Amino acid sequence: MKMIPYSHQTIDSQDIKEVAKVLRSGWITQGPKIKEFEAALCKYTGAKYAVAVSSGTAALHISCLAAGIEKNDEVITSPITFAASANSIIYCGARPVFADVEPDTANIDPREIRKKITKRTKAIIPVHFAGNPCDLKEINKIAKKNKLIVIEDAAHALGAKYRSSGKWVKVGSGRHSDMTIFSFHPLKSITTGEGGAILTNNKDFYRKLLLLRNHGITKEKNMFKAKNKKTIGSWYYEMQDLGFNYRITDFQCALGISQLKRIDKFISKRRGIVKIYNKELSKIDNIELPVQKRDVKSAWHLYQIRLKTKTNTNAKRKKVFDYLRKKGIGVQVHYIPVYLQPFYQKLGYKKGLCPKAEIFYQRTISLPLYPRLKSPEIKKIVSAIKDITGRLIQEK
Repeated sequence: MKMIPYSHQTIDSQDIKEVAKVLRSGWITQGPKIKEFEAALCKYTGAKYAVAVSSGTAALHISCLAAGIEKNDEVITSPITFAASANSIIYCGARPVFADVEPDTANIDPREIRKKITKRTKAIIPVHFAGNPCDLKEINKIAKKNKLIVIEDAAHALGAKYRSSGKWVKVGSGRHSDMTIFSFHPLKSITTGEGGAILTNNKDFYRKLLLLRNHGITKEKNMFKAKNKKTIGSWYYEMQDLGFNYRITDFQCALGISQLKRIDKFISKRRGIVKIYNKELSKIDNIELPVQKRDVKSAWHLYQIRLKTKTNTNAKRKKVFDYLRKKGIGVQVHYIPVYLQPFYQKLGYKKGLCPKAEIFYQRTISLPLYPRLKSPEIKKIVSAIKDITGRLIQEK
């Protein structure tokens, strides 16, 4: 029996053709396609600057470094996210501080952010969970009042929008943040295989990010610190910071450029599947469906149902999960709260830190959602969910 995955990349012949062109050219890394991809990201989102890197994790790491996050600093983030959101803070020697989430969206709750601010707080990393934009305007107000940097973790949210001053703006525009990171992992809105990017409207951050991406090295004469610039030869370069090899290749960027041309089509297809799920699954009494608030338009990276249960929550969720897997439906769970992981427990984080996040985790299941999900597969998924949830009702 073939398994329906919870997500899957969408690669077509044009994508392959564009990658092949680069592979046949003289530049396969550190060439012109990188700047072309960065320019395309800026045009799509409305940001001034983009720095493409090797992964979303690399994007988070050097964003934190560019923000000046260091030892003894604290950074507030969400527990309902992939581990990289918090790990990037630790890479800088700082401490992640987890603020609880809204119970319906699982996005970080601005009211909980306020409670966690201390004299050591340096930044906030809000996560647009499942592609659903969080309350950036309110988070930005909190940040400005407390002189904090905002780094949007938009790994799930390329193509998402929110309303600002009566207009729809794209996540990544930087309207209410200092930097935004994206991921181009195969399961995201678009893919470069592996890859990521940081978008910003701040020129100083941009220059710092360029250095950090490439070992801290620059070959730009106007940035040299050498005193006698007139005597410098064309071979000259300077390592001005301790950076990393977080470069992305030209053939990855060629794929990204090709994919970005179809992102709106991808998201439209995702939204069409969501409409079918909403229509069919809203008839089931013992599950709750994802919430999209009025002033946002989700990129629908994930579609999650939540079981309405107050007792034996984990056991019931496991029963539903296992049943769907046996039926060939590749459901998944997003996410175990980061601070419950053994590594974070060793650092002193305790269960009960964010009760709403823990309840969300215990009840949630992610259903398959990707542009090439076929109608018969959707019907199979809906039918299986109705079957197993109906059995749960009978067991009460």
